[in-house]
Amino acid sequence: MTATAPAPSTARDRAAAILPRLALVLAALLATLFTAAGPAAAHAALTASDPKEGAVVATAPAQVTLSFSEQVAMGGDSIRVLDPQGKRVDTGELRDMCSGSTVRYGTALHSGLPDGTYTVAWQAVSADSHPVSGAFTFSIGAPSATSVSLPAREAGGGPVGIAYGIARYAAYAGFTVLVGASAFILLCWRRGAAERPLQRLVLRAWVTLTAATLAMLVLRTPYTGSGRFADVLDLDGLRAVLGTKTGASLVSRLLLLGAAALFLAVLFGAYARRQPGGSATVGTAAKDEKDTEKDKETSDLEFGLGIGGAVVAGGIAATWALSEHASTGIQPGVAMPADILHLLAVAAWLGGLTALLVALYKVPGMEREAVRRFSLVAFTSVVVLTLTGLYQSWRQVGSWSALTGTGYGRLLLIKVGLVAVLVGIAYVSRGWTARLAEAPAARPAEVGTPAGRVSSPAASGGAPGEAARADVSRETDSADVSRETSPAEGAAPEDPERAAQLARQRAARENARERQARDADPNRAGLRRSVLAEAAVAVVLLSVTTVLTSTEPGRTAQKEAGRGSGAASTAVPDRAVKVTLPFDTGGPSGKGSVRLELDPGRVGANTLHLWVESADGGPLDVPEIKVAFTLPAKDIGPLPLVPERATPGHWSASGVQLPLTGEWRIDVTVRTSDIDQTTVQKTVKIG
Repeated sequence: MTATAPAPSTARDRAAAILPRLALVLAALLATLFTAAGPAAAHAALTASDPKEGAVVATAPAQVTLSFSEQVAMGGDSIRVLDPQGKRVDTGELRDMCSGSTVRYGTALHSGLPDGTYTVAWQAVSADSHPVSGAFTFSIGAPSATSVSLPAREAGGGPVGIAYGIARYAAYAGFTVLVGASAFILLCWRRGAAERPLQRLVLRAWVTLTAATLAMLVLRTPYTGSGRFADVLDLDGLRAVLGTKTGASLVSRLLLLGAAALFLAVLFGAYARRQPGGSATVGTAAKDEKDTEKDKETSDLEFGLGIGGAVVAGGIAATWALSEHASTGIQPGVAMPADILHLLAVAAWLGGLTALLVALYKVPGMEREAVRRFSLVAFTSVVVLTLTGLYQSWRQVGSWSALTGTGYGRLLLIKVGLVAVLVGIAYVSRGWTARLAEAPAARPAEVGTPAGRVSSPAASGGAPGEAARADVSRETDSADVSRETSPAEGAAPEDPERAAQLARQRAARENARERQARDADPNRAGLRRSVLAEAAVAVVLLSVTTVLTSTEPGRTAQKEAGRGSGAASTAVPDRAVKVTLPFDTGGPSGKGSVRLELDPGRVGANTLHLWVESADGGPLDVPEIKVAFTLPAKDIGPLPLVPERATPGHWSASGVQLPLTGEWRIDVTVRTSDIDQTTVQKTVKIG
């Protein structure tokens, strides 16, 4: 070491002083983020609307309201109402009507709207950062033709959605390799800190994660809004993104990546220089004392790197947990720590697997002990993944029907299958690891290869003749190189081109020798193949996991599917129950529909209105109409009711008593002639 180079102890002291402070700062940042994250919900779904989808109302409503399963973020232009010609008829003023656990937004309509079919288009950002959108129609007076086409592009779709999705994939991959490969070096193979292939792997992962995070930040505005790349330059939109939970998480991730850069500088700098290598010739006693002091300093540095690295890795994982599925829905206080552990376990397993694969292919002489240590790390990671994965599955799916009947559930089943395949291949890898452990150790005198490293045929139990031939080959190569590189006495100095050519030849021989030693070990070759298979499955698994994070959870999907289902209609508290029932008595003019309105739709006294309409949407004055209410769960009913005719096609009744809350079945009997009649029914939730 030259006089101008910094002493290792100085670098170690600086690192030891910086890392504990860094850990405290990052811990405080995480505590602040956890405190600020409140309970919300995952992938909000539209649960109700007024008017309902497909409803035909007698008079123009004063406003349109939308109810969601969970909290959403909406702007002034989030709800648009269009008339049959495509002209906006809403005032553009968003009304926040949320109260308690009820999430409802609305927009006022202009007065005096004519009859016809109107289109409601809406777009919002759910609390788990994913954009959601939809559209439906309702009619005033009677349905009509409309020139409005429903939006073909879903929220978050199009080219911007593809670019944002690629950035998400890259971010997960970068995080997995960055954290997993760093953990592999510190926990399994400390000498790997000084190996260039592993250094390049980790640094490229850091660059990938940083670039992907920046891309997600600038694409966030068009991703949740217009879907146009030009909006990347919208500074007002970027400012608005920074005020959201997702924007704060992305900025926090960038800050944590700055701390990760400091961690990598120490890991590949001061720590890498302290790994076993050459040393000066000193006396035995002085050498022992120096080695003891060096071991203590290295141990202190490892401790600092371990603490700092764990905090940084946990912080980066928290930026996902605090802004996506884990931060919303049920039990967020348990789900967020579980999600952080899940992400760290994925990184330790799959990222460490990537580092092991690179080491097996690029670095000759890797110690067997490193493979055994990684086997233990992988096993621990699988246990953590299993426990946290089971909890996450229950939380996001909730039922067997959602597991098999929703896209999220089916993706989850695919993920479970891939994990099973990965565990099976890992079991095969453990077998190769055991064979490496049982192979006789390499002779320390062999070409400077440290004992215990997986390098030569002799080291892996190869035939003695193969080892001898390898030794002879190495001696011959060394003699050839000596003859080529040692000029004869009195000869003129070599010319630079010749020297460069000889250097390339020497490098080629070294590479060929390393490949020969690496490929001659059948145990190492078998382990490389099984680890490569693991890595291939792991890439697919990581892709499926990334898709899962942007897929509507099974619980929410089922809740949304229940909206508008013919089996039940959920009443909004203190809001009128409105249902439309088509009928066909089979006689002349026997087709039509009954619009029923029960106001206020709660236990106690209610007012009932019925409008009977023909197939063309006009009023239909039928001879008789009867209603009955039944609560099957409590064996109550049927409670008969004969409404009074108010106007042609309109019947009403006041003081309709519903004594209990529950799923009430409403039976409506329509008679269109002396002999033609039918009964239609609908189940509604009261209370």
